[in-house]
Amino acid sequence: MTFDQLGLAAPLLRAVQEKGYAEPSPIQVEAIPAVLSGRDVMAAAQTGTGKTAGFVLPILQLLSATAPAHPHRIRALIITPTRELAAQVQESVFTYGKHLPLKSVVVFGGVKINPQIAALRKGVDILVATPGRLLDLYQQGEVRFNEIEILVLDEADRMLDMGFIHDIRRILKLLPAQRQNLLFSATFANEIRQLTKTILHDPVEVEVSPPNATAERVEQWVHPVDKKSKAAVLQQLVKEKDWQQVLVFSRTKHGANKLAQQLEKAGINAAAIHGNKSQAARTKALAGFKAGKIRVLVATDIAARGLDIAQLPQVVNFDLPNVPEDYVHRIGRTGRAGAAGRAYSLVSADEIKQLNDIQQVIQRHLTREYVDGFEPDHEVPPNAPLRKPRAPGEAGHRQHHKAAADRQHSSRGRGSDGHNRPQQRNRRPGNRARRPAQGGNTR
Repeated sequence: MTFDQLGLAAPLLRAVQEKGYAEPSPIQVEAIPAVLSGRDVMAAAQTGTGKTAGFVLPILQLLSATAPAHPHRIRALIITPTRELAAQVQESVFTYGKHLPLKSVVVFGGVKINPQIAALRKGVDILVATPGRLLDLYQQGEVRFNEIEILVLDEADRMLDMGFIHDIRRILKLLPAQRQNLLFSATFANEIRQLTKTILHDPVEVEVSPPNATAERVEQWVHPVDKKSKAAVLQQLVKEKDWQQVLVFSRTKHGANKLAQQLEKAGINAAAIHGNKSQAARTKALAGFKAGKIRVLVATDIAARGLDIAQLPQVVNFDLPNVPEDYVHRIGRTGRAGAAGRAYSLVSADEIKQLNDIQQVIQRHLTREYVDGFEPDHEVPPNAPLRKPRAPGEAGHRQHHKAAADRQHSSRGRGSDGHNRPQQRNRRPGNRARRPAQGGNTR
């Protein structure tokens, strides 16, 4: 299958070729024709599958076939949960639409609103926005929804987790009834299906990977360590393995800042990125990381899905996430677009519940490997047996999303959104018995 077989126009095929892509990804093969047909689409795809181009390319084609936007009007609206994701989507719109006479704007909080207002007043074919800033602009009379032809909800499950559902429902009430609706999500969780009933009309359903499946090309390890040794272990891994680019996930904003400072003191260029950082600081840190000036970027889960870094070789979970599905999104930052990737998790004894929950979600046990010199005093307990996955909609699944929403909502602001040894060690120093690790390496 090639892009020209999908029915895309010459200007779009030229942009895709210039981007260096020869064949569409599975999600693009399924989604592009469906969007071009004018149908509503409900698509489930993990990060790194090319889903953004799966809706950007056909939207550009559909809009290029009709008259451009009038002043103060918007023709297509793409809503994303975070500033970083909004910026990435806008970058895709610009890249694929550079040979078309279409105008696009991205709006989100944390930056000055006046330049955004000035751009909107000229009329916009495609507006990429976060919910809070979009409502701010509407309340100021700077956004009019009556000419919107296409609505996209990107990473809808993340928006629910972050507590944006009320903002989304307010926006939906302002949109014209006659429009094309596209909803993209990592999973078709029960809450997502309930949401789609109020938005989509007879949608084409596209699912290219099983729910909560981890990237097949990502190798995954667990390094059991004591909590107090995690920073030293990370420093050793970065230096011994000569990692020039590694994304590290911290559970808290304070932890991210502290870890970045510790790495800097150890002579490793590092920066932290999270919701309390200004947009300028976040943009600067991400740009420095992409350019190779920053070796370690420490991020919280708020940034997990908003980062699009080509050829990222590895990620490290400094802390395991409280919500097991977030592990999938974290490691999805590597192994993208067919490239190989590696994920390492530094796990302490008190994180066994999170580890078991993650292994239950991905339905496999992760290989445990010990870092020389950092064998833990407090051993991580054995893995729990894997159970049969719950069917979507069961109580535990609903409770997960409620807990996730509660956890994320409190930190939301308006407008924003290893050392790998070839053989397993079964003995600790001093000839004390070590419990054998369970499971195998995952690819």
